[in-house]
Amino acid sequence: MTVHFVGAGPGAVDLITIRGRDLIAAADVIIQAGSLVNPQLLELARPDCRLHDSATMTLDQIVAVMAAGQAQGESVVRLHSGDPSLYGAIHEQMRRLDRLGIAYDICPGVSSLAGAAAALKIEYTVPEATQSVVITRLPGRTPTPPGETVAGFARHGSSLVLFLSTGRLAELSAQLMAGGRAPDDPAAIVHKATWPGQERVIACTVADLAPAAAAAGVSATALVVVGPCLTRSEAESRLYAADFATGLRPAQP
Repeated sequence: MTVHFVGAGPGAVDLITIRGRDLIAAADVIIQAGSLVNPQLLELARPDCRLHDSATMTLDQIVAVMAAGQAQGESVVRLHSGDPSLYGAIHEQMRRLDRLGIAYDICPGVSSLAGAAAALKIEYTVPEATQSVVITRLPGRTPTPPGETVAGFARHGSSLVLFLSTGRLAELSAQLMAGGRAPDDPAAIVHKATWPGQERVIACTVADLAPAAAAAGVSATALVVVGPCLTRSEAESRLYAADFATGLRPAQP
C-alpha cells in the first residue's frame, strides 16, 4: 500500500481537494497535524479509522505508524495543513520512507498563501506593480540558509509572504526596515485564513506589525503580507486588451 501525504487546505472544510477528501474517506489510518488541521475534516473519515495527532509525536513515532500500517496493507493518510510542499516538514518523512522502501504519493492542497490573498482580495502578481512573490520566514529552531534573510529579500522590493513569524513581529519589522522597506509601507496580518468564523485581517504598516497583532490578540497561526501587492494599481494586464491578439482571439481595431 501507499502512504498518502494530503494537503488539508488552509482551513475551510470545503477547500480540500476532491482527491484529498476521497483519500481521507478511504483511509484506515490518519496522522493529522494537530490544531493546524480543521477537525471537521476528520468527520470525513470512516468510524473505524485510527486517528493520530502528530502534535504529540516525534518523527520516529510518525514513521513507525506509517510503516506499521503499510505492513498490514492499510491505507495511511498523513494529513498536513495547507499544501504539504510549503513548510510541511515532509522532506524528512519522505526520506525515511525511501530508506524503508515504502511507497508514497502527495495530494496537493490549497495553501494558506492563496487563502490569505482571498481574504485580502488581492492579486500577488499585478502587471507593472509586482510580478514576484517571496515566500519565507524568520529563522528559529529551524534555521534558514545564510543567504536567505528577510532583510535580503526585502531589498528586492517584491511582495513578501512570511510564514511562521507571527510570534516575532518586532524582529520582523526591524528586518524589513533593515532591507529598505519604509516604516509606513503597507502590511497585513491574516489570522486563520478561510477558517469559518475565525478568519481575521489586520491591516497595518511595516513598523506597526507587532502592536497591531498585540491589539488583536494574534500571536500564531497567521501569515504576514508585505509589499506592492497590497496597493491597488491602475495597471492592467494586456491579456484581455482589445488590441492584443492571441491564438484564439484576433486583435480588434
